[in-house]
Amino acid sequence: MGSLYSEYLNPNKVQEHYNYTKETLETQQTSSRQVASAFIVILCCAIVVENLLVLIAVARNSKFHSAMYLFLGNLAASDLLAGVAFVANTLLSGSVTLRLTPVQWFAREGSAFITLSASVFSLLAIAIERHVAIAKVKLYGSDKSCRMLLLIGASWLISLVLGGLPILGWNCLGHLEACSTVLPLYAKHYVLCVVTIFSIILLAIVALYVRIYCVVRSSHADVAGPQTLALLKTVTIVLGVFIVCWLPAFSILLLDYACPIRSCTVLYKAHYFFAFATLNSLLNPVIYTWRSRDLRREVLRPLLCWRQGAGVQGRRRAGTPGHRLLPLRSSSSLERGMHMPTSPTFLEGNTGV
Repeated sequence: MGSLYSEYLNPNKVQEHYNYTKETLETQQTSSRQVASAFIVILCCAIVVENLLVLIAVARNSKFHSAMYLFLGNLAASDLLAGVAFVANTLLSGSVTLRLTPVQWFAREGSAFITLSASVFSLLAIAIERHVAIAKVKLYGSDKSCRMLLLIGASWLISLVLGGLPILGWNCLGHLEACSTVLPLYAKHYVLCVVTIFSIILLAIVALYVRIYCVVRSSHADVAGPQTLALLKTVTIVLGVFIVCWLPAFSILLLDYACPIRSCTVLYKAHYFFAFATLNSLLNPVIYTWRSRDLRREVLRPLLCWRQGAGVQGRRRAGTPGHRLLPLRSSSSLERGMHMPTSPTFLEGNTGV
């Protein structure tokens, strides 16, 4: 075991594994690769900004301090960190990769695994909450906040353990024949384990949403009404986006496990599949905010306030003698202008469309 960890600081180990698992190494920054990297960085910046807006909206309004919005805030936090991790992963790729030590490489890939798995567990928690709220016709009360926080903490703990297993020893250092082609320092069996866990979670989410769909379709008095169609649309969008974004990445990792070394050239382009999976972190806040009128207004409020402040500053700079500038409205008047109902529509199943 000591000899295994002694290789973690070996500067030649990463190049050795890449030379063994790949026929060619893309170490030169071609123009197409630079454009792709720039696009990914811009995409991840958008992920960070929109999820930060969701976190601000949930934190500043006590109306959103309930079970559903705690899960939503946790999803936004994991997606935000996933965007940051993927930016770091992109900037440390290419020619920089071969200059990394194994411990640096494990930190680069492990951070992405931790945050992306936390996003998946958050989606599962939201699906469970929606099932309880709709199938059981029941909402969590404020007295269950401690239980919700424990569930969120457990999801992060599981994600940390799952993403940290390679750096703790479940890797292929010293066993090149067991290495993954997509992730050359990860053991193939570890990759299979992760894909299996994510696939089980995917199936569980599918089963929960199918159950919700059946309950809504079969209900007459409890959940039927004008909310039904909007809820079915939300379920379909969430489920469809999750499958579309993650299924290609799961498939490429399963192919990685099944293919012998250097026998499947498509594995050399696996980073495109992971980049596509990251779109899930971009679309999650769009789905959950656009389908909730209250949350959408709260998310857009900082942007509206910034725009209003910029407009007032512009009028002051362009003001002429005798031109009267209107004072900024107080926060209370702004809230009256953006009045939100007492009961959050998202919690009640009304998506506000």
